[in-house]
Parts: sequence; structure tokens; C-alpha cells
Amino acid sequence: MNNFKNQKCKPCSTKTPKMENSEIRKNLFLLNNWALNDSKDMIYKKFKFKNFSDSLNFVNLVGALAENEGHHPDISLGYGYCLIMIHTHAIKGLSLNDFILATKIDTINLD
Repeated sequence: MNNFKNQKCKPCSTKTPKMENSEIRKNLFLLNNWALNDSKDMIYKKFKFKNFSDSLNFVNLVGALAENEGHHPDISLGYGYCLIMIHTHAIKGLSLNDFILATKIDTINLD
């Protein structure tokens, strides 16, 4: 288990350093089934649901979490699924915030 869920996203700027590939791999290993895109500048995960309503409820919870963290993912929503794509927009790459947010998204419970 990682300790990302106990951390808070911090504001980033264009001066925030991008994560090195070795650190990305180490942090990705600590997440629950998140994947790295081919250009190694984004992590993503597809969540599956029974119907559109559950997908939409999940997206709304992710949105509230993202607002609280001040770190916003890209989201694709459809019937029975939600694709979450996370990267640090200011640096067009990955930072610690991305792994913090991914961990917290995994704790969302629709029950």
C-alpha cells in the first residue's frame, strides 16, 4: 500500500520538474491497475460500471475530489464506463500530484 492517500496535491507551475522514468515506474507499481501511456506523460485507468447512471455518479465524485485537490484529470464518460486520464497540465508530464490523485480516485466508493 502506498502513502499517497495521506498527501495533498500541491500547486504546480511550468517550473515543476517532470518525474524521471524510474520514479514513474516505481510509483506506477504502487497504484491499483493504472497504466502509463506510450509517451510516458500520462497515467490512465478505465473504470467499469453497470450502467450510465453509475458512470455519471462516479464522474461527479471524481470531479468533487479533483476540485478539493486542485488537480484535474481528463475524463471520458460513456455507458458503463469512465476513462480517467491524469497528467500535470502545467508541465505536460507526470508529477507526484498525478499519483496522489489516482490513489484517491481508487478510494471512491459508489455504495
